[in-house]
Amino acid sequence: MTLLLPLHLGALHPAETVLTLVLAFGPFLVLGVVIAVRRRHDRLEDEREAREQAREQAREQAQRER
Repeated sequence: MTLLLPLHLGALHPAETVLTLVLAFGPFLVLGVVIAVRRRHDRLEDEREAREQAREQAREQAQRER
């Protein structure tokens, strides 16, 4: 039976350090961007719907006044 010991291979190369950071934090950054874009899209959609409702109410009010 062979005893397997974790071996320390030394310091990481700078490229490996960057890759490790990208793999560790990249998904969270991407998720943050997706959430921000989606919220902006939803807010613009809500504003568009509110403008359409205001126009429709104004049309209805104008027709009632005639």
